[in-house]
Amino acid sequence: MRRRAFLAGAAMLPLVGAPRVLLADDAPPFSRSVVLERARALAAEAFAWPDAPPAAIARLTAEQYAMIGFREEQRLFVDPPTGFAVDLLHPGFIYSIPVEIFLVEGGASRKIEYDPALFNFGDVPPPEPGMNLEFAGFRALTALNQPDLLQAFAIFAGASYFKAVSKGQAFGLSARGLAIGTGEAEGEEFPFFRAHWLETPGEGRMVVHSLLDGPSAAGAYRFTIRPGDPTQIDVEATIFARENIAHLGLAPLTSMFLFDAKDRGEHDDFRLGVHDSDGLAMWNAQDERIWRPLHSPRLLQISAFADSGPRGFGLVQRERSFSDYEDLGAAYHRRPSAWVEPIGDWGKGHVVLVEIPSGAEIHDNIVAYWRPEEDIAKGNEISLTYRLSWGWDAPDLAGLLRVERTLSGAGRNGRRRFVVDFAGDAPNPIRASAVQLVAQANPGSLHDVEIAENPEINGLRISADLDPEGADSVEMRLELRSGDRRIAETWIYRWSS
Repeated sequence: MRRRAFLAGAAMLPLVGAPRVLLADDAPPFSRSVVLERARALAAEAFAWPDAPPAAIARLTAEQYAMIGFREEQRLFVDPPTGFAVDLLHPGFIYSIPVEIFLVEGGASRKIEYDPALFNFGDVPPPEPGMNLEFAGFRALTALNQPDLLQAFAIFAGASYFKAVSKGQAFGLSARGLAIGTGEAEGEEFPFFRAHWLETPGEGRMVVHSLLDGPSAAGAYRFTIRPGDPTQIDVEATIFARENIAHLGLAPLTSMFLFDAKDRGEHDDFRLGVHDSDGLAMWNAQDERIWRPLHSPRLLQISAFADSGPRGFGLVQRERSFSDYEDLGAAYHRRPSAWVEPIGDWGKGHVVLVEIPSGAEIHDNIVAYWRPEEDIAKGNEISLTYRLSWGWDAPDLAGLLRVERTLSGAGRNGRRRFVVDFAGDAPNPIRASAVQLVAQANPGSLHDVEIAENPEINGLRISADLDPEGADSVEMRLELRSGDRRIAETWIYRWSS
């Protein structure tokens, strides 16, 4: 989706200015229970879409929308200084759902009223007087990389999308509050945030309360955001089912994968890779670490990995050299990885990976989420807590060899060759002779399987030729062991014709 082009810019301005936003006169008491009760009440009512902005706002082009910016002297939370600042985002272009923004202070909340004077419009005519507008979301800033410069570290805009970066990173993949029906033939539902309550930041963190709504569910969310390396967002969510929900996606992540060195497809591009993420990483209840390289398929692909009490999963960007992309503008080598760490027992379910055919990098075509085994029935509710870490890789590999790269090309006798590099961090190189390799393909078969030491990465290289034996798709698996102990991430991949 084209939202990436407008959410990637990070403001770099001095920590000065005083907010002059117009606040509502009433200041009712506020706590998380307010959002919970509003969500519960919404779910008990028939769903109604909020009013779209007037046509003059909705028809803004990408270029026009990019001209509109929140005035720096209006920034929230800079006077008195809190170490944070917030810019409010204007409606228009792809941001057509009105979002109410509230400030929370001293146990009470006050709504921020829309005012065109809060924005610079550049060459775009400002809204006509009397237009009933709300905001589209917000951007949170702090001195992320330099002590005297504000830079964006989190953005909440578009349906229930939000994203963050760690120190030194550029915006890339997104998270969502909720996914419903992703990959289903009848179409996906996109719940959205109707309102955000922003607490006054302090002690290195921001707290945001958010009200979610949609045709099938409403929800109350509390985000505790700590920028740094990594930036972490603790999510507390309670979801109320307005309808029976058979395909619920919790803690969803959304990313983009177009091509890389293993799979260029038909892309005639000077760049060597184009992707926000290149793998799905998982840590299951059996303490197995799994790496599944991403793919831009010819047809829609959905993979489900059963688990009970998952330790974590995430979409990871592991190719970290500029030479992996040769893209000066996109900075794909600095895009964040996002890791979901469940807090508490999530029970039985599946980590689901959806890979959607795509011909352009402006489209988010990769989705990963947790799907609980039990559906949620109309009138019921579900609560969950998890931590989202926006960093450089999957955490806590604890000495395991990690999958560094997957390559593919022509093999012998018309077969397809796969080459997988496993990199190590131990000071002494691992010996191929000390490793037991389990290589499997189902259906089909693997031939000429070889394991060799790769001194360039202090690791190992596995190569194998795949014969699909007439199958349209094949599931492959590589596992490295020393005795009865796994010594590497398990590599799994789905080849398709």
